[in-house]
Amino acid sequence: MVWVRSEYAGELAVLSAWLAALIPWNVTVASEQVPGYLFYLRFPFAEVQYLLGFDVGGRSFFLLSIAEAVTNQSGQVVYGAYLTWAAGAALIGAAVLVSIAYYLEEEYVESGPVDPVRAIGALLTAAGAVLLVATYLLVTRGIPGIPLPIGALLLAVIGGTLLRVERR
Repeated sequence: MVWVRSEYAGELAVLSAWLAALIPWNVTVASEQVPGYLFYLRFPFAEVQYLLGFDVGGRSFFLLSIAEAVTNQSGQVVYGAYLTWAAGAALIGAAVLVSIAYYLEEEYVESGPVDPVRAIGALLTAAGAVLLVATYLLVTRGIPGIPLPIGALLLAVIGGTLLRVERR
């Protein structure tokens, strides 16, 4: 069964890569070890921490780049999970770069040795898998709360769909 018509595969690939850069790959809600609730929204290139019912130094909202998030976890038990997240973000970044080139120079990119739709699909599938591993590492390394890797699962599904597109 074909999920995407071949004439729309390029558009889907470009939009999927851009969407992958904007959606959170992991949402975690924690209420253990804190007096209220702690929400983590982990996007490919940033982490948002929102504190509900308490604050730290008068702040209840924190926005960290991926570099800051990884640096803050250096030497901690979850450092490997954050490094895995960085690897997944690099794959998404590569997919975005391919999609920008594809968007700007469609004929040139399509005439190359690699099908850009399949390349973006492979990058997004790999990113989804790596981010699922990062979620597993967060859970098994003691991050409190319930992680929901909805974005990571979505990346794997969209990437798999792009890999299965029948191209002419």
